[in-house]
Amino acid sequence: MIIVVLSPSFQSFPRAEAIRSSQIDGPGFHLLQSDSHLQFSFRKAPLFGNARGCSGSLGKPGGCDPDLVHVAITLDVEYLRGSMAAVHSILQHSRCPDSFFFHFLVSDTSLDTLVASIFPNLNFKVYYFEPNIVNDLISTSVRQALQQPLNYARNYLADLLEPCVARVIYLDSDLVVVDDIVKLWSTSLGTKTIGAPEYCHANFSKYFTDVFWSNKRLSGTFSGRQPCYFNTGVMVIDLVKWRCVGYTKRIEKWMEIQKKERIYELGSLPPFLLVFGGYVSPIEHRWNQHGLGGDNVRGSCRDLHPGPVSLLHWSGSGKPWLRLDSKQPCPSDALWAPYDLYGYSS
Repeated sequence: MIIVVLSPSFQSFPRAEAIRSSQIDGPGFHLLQSDSHLQFSFRKAPLFGNARGCSGSLGKPGGCDPDLVHVAITLDVEYLRGSMAAVHSILQHSRCPDSFFFHFLVSDTSLDTLVASIFPNLNFKVYYFEPNIVNDLISTSVRQALQQPLNYARNYLADLLEPCVARVIYLDSDLVVVDDIVKLWSTSLGTKTIGAPEYCHANFSKYFTDVFWSNKRLSGTFSGRQPCYFNTGVMVIDLVKWRCVGYTKRIEKWMEIQKKERIYELGSLPPFLLVFGGYVSPIEHRWNQHGLGGDNVRGSCRDLHPGPVSLLHWSGSGKPWLRLDSKQPCPSDALWAPYDLYGYSS
């Protein structure tokens, strides 16, 4: 059993500083950084090995091997339990788990040691995301969690990750994968920069305010496009194209407009819709069975959508670990529980 005491860290690092790639020995560790802390206990994950026919050891250090599958996930204290379950699920369902390289985006510099303790053989690197990059760009949202700076780290993946990383799968922390994610990695994006499941039946207009739609200067951005809603919690991103075009600056521009004119109510999603709506490579819906966390206010229970499922996503305000702990779970939360590596210590 691994016992951990965590608290927010107030260290400051440059915008795209990679802290370090960590491996540690021993059965557990203890961290204490301030007088405001929370104690957890985690089980060490089982070891997952490659099946016959997988490639051997990594040829290049630092995640630059061209045969690697790159996955980016944020880590913070509030969603830590979900992030660890997501990684656990990916490894459990992978035929070649040694081929993965995880990129963890953090605002607390102690979490790299935690990851290495739970997953001793994991290939990963931890990157500090400086909140001040986006603090002045973030506007209020319908849910406070959507206003956290780390929620916007996905906008900066092309800057944070090494230039040798050409493609990455970005995943939210409130999901589990129940299929081999290499299938998602292998999706062709064609000429597009990002790929994601699209939901063209959704009411796209509701993601923006009347101020936006009544202003032709703003709403005209969709002229000649056929935008559909997509969830930014599961995306395949071509970082080469992203860097070449400079999409981060385009997203930041819309966030600046939002601060002045209030053109949407949700957090980090609408700028992605504004920049990429109509320009997304569609991916099968099975790769984002989203909405299991209910809406952004009540977090009520929702049934699974019909059809095959490769990824379960508790987007919305209801998180499975909180509902399970409260003894008021939704039926779908039982699908998340087998990947949980976490429990409060005594």
